[in-house]
Amino acid sequence: MRRLIPLCLVLLHLHAGAAPPGAIVLWPGPQRDSAKGSITQVGQPYLIAHRPAQPNGTAILLLSGGGYAHIEAGKESGPVADWLQARGVTAFELVYRLPREGGGVAAPFQDGQRAMRVIRARAAEWGIDPARIGMLGFSAGAHLAGMTAVQPDAALYAPVDAMDAVSARPDFAVLLYPVLTMQPPFDTTHAKKQLLGSRPAQAARDAWSVERHVDARTPPVFLAQALDDPIAPPENSIWMAAALRRAGVPVELHLFRHGGHGWGLGKPGSEPAVWPRLLLAWLQARGWMPQAPG
Repeated sequence: MRRLIPLCLVLLHLHAGAAPPGAIVLWPGPQRDSAKGSITQVGQPYLIAHRPAQPNGTAILLLSGGGYAHIEAGKESGPVADWLQARGVTAFELVYRLPREGGGVAAPFQDGQRAMRVIRARAAEWGIDPARIGMLGFSAGAHLAGMTAVQPDAALYAPVDAMDAVSARPDFAVLLYPVLTMQPPFDTTHAKKQLLGSRPAQAARDAWSVERHVDARTPPVFLAQALDDPIAPPENSIWMAAALRRAGVPVELHLFRHGGHGWGLGKPGSEPAVWPRLLLAWLQARGWMPQAPG
C-alpha cells in the first residue's frame, strides 16, 4: 500500500480548492478547480486552516461531499468553516484524494485518519484542546467522517512519523445529509458506485457500511437529514442512529420534512437552516463548546 506522506497544512483562507502559494507539494499531480469550488484530480491532500483571532479550544475537521467523484468545498466546507471560525472554532477543510483518481479505495480514508492525527499532534501550537476535536462531513464526506469515527485505529497506511502514534478518533462526529450504508435497497448513491462499483460482494458492502462498525467506542454523533432527500435516503441517518443507540453511544438525530440534499449551511427560511443553531446547542450541552455569553 502506498505510504501516506504528511499533509500540507495551509494557514490561509484561500478560494476553495486553490493550490496555495508556497505550499509544499508532497504528491506530484495535477489538480483542477471549477469556478464554483468543486475539486477533482487531487494529487496531494492538504488542509486549509481557518484560525480565529481568539480560539475557544474547539477544532472541527470539515469534509465536503461530491460522491467521491469531486469535492464540493465551495458550497459546503468553505462557508461552514467561515461560520465556525466566527464563533471561535478552529476549522480545517480537508482536500482529500478521490478513490478513482489513482489513490485507490483506501485513499480518502487514509487522508481522514492522517488529518485528525496532524491536528491533534499540533493542537497546542494552534490553541486547540486535543480532547475537543471533531469531524463534520456532508453527504459522501459524512461517510468519510463516519468511517474514521467508527474505525479510527484501522491500519490503513504505514506510519510515517511520530504524529501517526496520535489517536485519529474524533471526540464527536457531525453527519449532515449523510451517505452511510452500502446495503440494499439504499445503496443507490454515487458514492457507493465510486467506492464499490455496481455489483459489490456482500463482504465489501459490510466493510464500507458505517452503521455496521458502530460499537461502544464510537464517539457521540449529531445527525441531520431531510426526509425528502433524493440522493441519500433518510434511512442512512435512521439506521445509524439505531446502531448508536444499541451500542449505548449518545446520538442526536434531526429529520426535516423538506430540504432535499446538499444544503450546506441551509437556505434562509428553509427547515435545514436551523441545523447550525441545533449543533451549537448540542456542542455546548456536551462541553465541547463554551456557553455563549449572556
